[in-house]
Amino acid sequence: MKTRNAVLLTGVGMMLLAAGIILLKSDPQFIKSLPALPYLCIGLGAGVFGHGLGELISRQTVKNNPEIQKQMQIDQQDERNQMIANKAKGKAYDAMLYVFGALMVTYALMNADLFVILSFVIAYLCVVGISIYYRLKFDKEM
Repeated sequence: MKTRNAVLLTGVGMMLLAAGIILLKSDPQFIKSLPALPYLCIGLGAGVFGHGLGELISRQTVKNNPEIQKQMQIDQQDERNQMIANKAKGKAYDAMLYVFGALMVTYALMNADLFVILSFVIAYLCVVGISIYYRLKFDKEM
């Protein structure tokens, strides 16, 4: 990521954070139609701000130490590290399928709103569909 993009992300994050806090402190009638909006702005703002600021700090640290920059580049492109990361993603995916299934059953047993249950089902099927797509794609390639 370029430094300019990191600065932009940091600024956008700060603005979202500030907007969320202002919305939280503002007139309750204004927010009555979208009660989750301030919290969404605060959460997204904090995440985007943290990502942008982390990138800026990382760039500043690496800029003064070429040895660290070279080592980081080697670590990111190392096949062993990539294999470990892919294996961890696979394990997380397997766990996610069970967690999503349990959440769907739990919400169904709690008689939650149909929209909530259908949202979980659609997300679950989307993830499984993407998994099947890539499994077929990689089977053809290898």
